[in-house]
Amino acid sequence: MKNIADWAFNTATQRGATYADARIVDDRQRSLATKNGKVGHAGSGESLGVGIRVLVNDAWGFAASDDLSRESVDATAAKAVEIAKASAKVKEEGIRLAPEPAVKVEWATPCKIDPFSTSIEQNLDLLTKIDHELLAVKGVTLAESNMHLGRYEQWFYSTEGSDIHQTRTITGAGFGAYSFQGTEIQKRSFPNSFGGQYQTKGYELIDELKLVENARRIGEQAVALHKAEQCPQGNMDLILDSSQLGLQIHESIGHPIELDRVLGMEANFAGTSFLTLEKLRTLKYGSDIVNVVADATEAHGPGLGTFAYDDEGVAAQCTPIITNGQFTGYISSRETAHTIGETRSNGTMRAEGWNRIPLIRMTNISILPGTKPLTFDQLIAGTDNGIFMQTNRSWSIDDKRYNFQFGCEAAWEIKGGKMGRMFKNPSYSGITTEFWNSMDAICSRDQWTLWGTPNCGKGQPMQTMGTGHGAAPARFKGVKVGTAYKGN
Repeated sequence: MKNIADWAFNTATQRGATYADARIVDDRQRSLATKNGKVGHAGSGESLGVGIRVLVNDAWGFAASDDLSRESVDATAAKAVEIAKASAKVKEEGIRLAPEPAVKVEWATPCKIDPFSTSIEQNLDLLTKIDHELLAVKGVTLAESNMHLGRYEQWFYSTEGSDIHQTRTITGAGFGAYSFQGTEIQKRSFPNSFGGQYQTKGYELIDELKLVENARRIGEQAVALHKAEQCPQGNMDLILDSSQLGLQIHESIGHPIELDRVLGMEANFAGTSFLTLEKLRTLKYGSDIVNVVADATEAHGPGLGTFAYDDEGVAAQCTPIITNGQFTGYISSRETAHTIGETRSNGTMRAEGWNRIPLIRMTNISILPGTKPLTFDQLIAGTDNGIFMQTNRSWSIDDKRYNFQFGCEAAWEIKGGKMGRMFKNPSYSGITTEFWNSMDAICSRDQWTLWGTPNCGKGQPMQTMGTGHGAAPARFKGVKVGTAYKGN
């Protein structure tokens, strides 16, 4: 692989590049899904190629190829230089790269069971069992289960001397139970909506999720929603489960802290940001107990945003984003670090694959758990009058990430510190900073989960990236709660 990078660098530097990097990626995927006990989808694939990024006349050029012959690599590097020279003619200002030391590293995510050591038949047998458990519940009319296995191996080289080899194993699975009655569809998902739970682990995650064991309970909830009352409307205390809070973080903290959006360099798929530069270290983003970090380090957990080095060769870091409610940091790149007075990138540049240029992407954007012991049951017991919402169903947020509305699959009434009736079609809405400033309680570490979001879109052409969001159940005071969906 080093030879391939050397070919690219020789061509690029001879043609005027002052910097170049090459990412060679071998990406293997297996994706399976069942519907009502029958195979709905079964696919696998492997992709191998090189992406070459060069800096010429203080402007970027990028080109990629799946042909790793010397002739092709030379031509690809030459193309990247040609694009950079064209870009330089229209640049508003030159690229300034923050310095970064060269490293030589071998790293892999922990993996107890290689997911590709399991057979497709074994995978489908599990998904089919889940479907049968769901369909055993009277009133469940559609059962869907899915599984995704991946191995992403990357070699990164730069003209500064970095040589980084990383392998990330990714496993994910989940299911949904649908109940159709009359004109109404109700759904319950496990362990999360939109594909379930994903982490940088091996196949051991599948056993940990206990999918078959939870299937009937989830199916019964889907059916029970038809008899539940509509979610009440009004301002009230709101408790969110950790998965919904993870998505709330993704949309109202994760995207607005992307520094390229703040600077207007990127707006595709998620708009810009209300977090303009003067708000850094001056904005009261949340209440005093709101502490959020962008943490790509292995110590944070097996998140989809966990790695050793980003796609610019910058080491994984933990960056404080909100500290005791105060806005304290963006996620940045070597190119943008100087705009916020930093001398180094905080290591968040990632690309979907070898044929995409790296962008600033969320790592694991997580809210830290409470420092005092607080279980979910204690959180409920301490709530006199409110509502508990679980599992995302929909979301909507403006292009500056300020006004939002989220719908959930199910909710429960809280009266006198006890959980009561189930409600259907719940939703809540708010303004980002007002919402986070209303948070008055969050559960402790034993209630905290690092959730995986495998489908975050950004860029043009669009790149789909996995991110992580750690959260524990939390309470928010005086939130506008309502009904986002019409029922019978």
